[in-house]
Amino acid sequence: MSASASESVSPAAGGGVAATAAAAGAALLGIAEAVGAMAVLFAKIVRTMARVPPVLDYHELRRNLHKMAVKSLSIVVITALFTGVIAVIQAAPIVKRYGAEGLLGWGAGFATLREVAPLLTALMVSGRVGANNTAELGTMVVTEQIDALRALAIDPVAFLVLPRFIAIVVTLVTMTLYADAVSLLGAAFAGLGLLQIEPRSFYNGLTGGLLNFGDVANGLAKSLVFGLVIALSSCHFGMSTTGGASGVGRSVNATVVASASGVFILDYFVSFLLG
Repeated sequence: MSASASESVSPAAGGGVAATAAAAGAALLGIAEAVGAMAVLFAKIVRTMARVPPVLDYHELRRNLHKMAVKSLSIVVITALFTGVIAVIQAAPIVKRYGAEGLLGWGAGFATLREVAPLLTALMVSGRVGANNTAELGTMVVTEQIDALRALAIDPVAFLVLPRFIAIVVTLVTMTLYADAVSLLGAAFAGLGLLQIEPRSFYNGLTGGLLNFGDVANGLAKSLVFGLVIALSSCHFGMSTTGGASGVGRSVNATVVASASGVFILDYFVSFLLG
């Protein structure tokens, strides 16, 4: 009886393991395919940028910089301001317990410049700019506007992808600088309100020698890498959209997931390499 029972259970268990392995393999193949396609797209972008004379559409670049950078400033500033305040709120009990008021500026600056500002800015830009860029490109693909450009001998990479790629990277680096400044400003005034630490003392701790330009450069290097990931993800999934309106939704979802995953994974490697 037990032998027959084990025999009846065994094929189902084996089938479940096989199905799980097949699903995992398919997921890995999908990831490898997407990464490879992004690498090919990046090579096309670099080749287009290296052309002489340049083929960049500067009007399209200015339009995208305004749409992506200028219109993202308000949400980045609000996010950064409250991030700085929250950092001080979380640090307040430790600062009071150990009397480490002089290190509040260093602690807030170290976390903000090297990690918090570039990471949160990347996630905000990914959700707002990356998703919107994918939706625009995907809509152009499913409505055959990209095919019309090719029929007119216009390179879609030079006309559409390259301006958006540059605009997203510039947006992320610029917004990270704004986020650094606003977050530290919010932390300074939160320190005054919660711990009665004067802003002058806060900024003395910030600039007292424990932090230097290398910390700022670390965060900017991360923002540059994050910008590349978001730009490539949004452009790739937008240009590879299929299946009509529902396909645009799937591409937007894939962009958000790939961008967020790429940001966290590369954050680890960049942090490890830069120290």
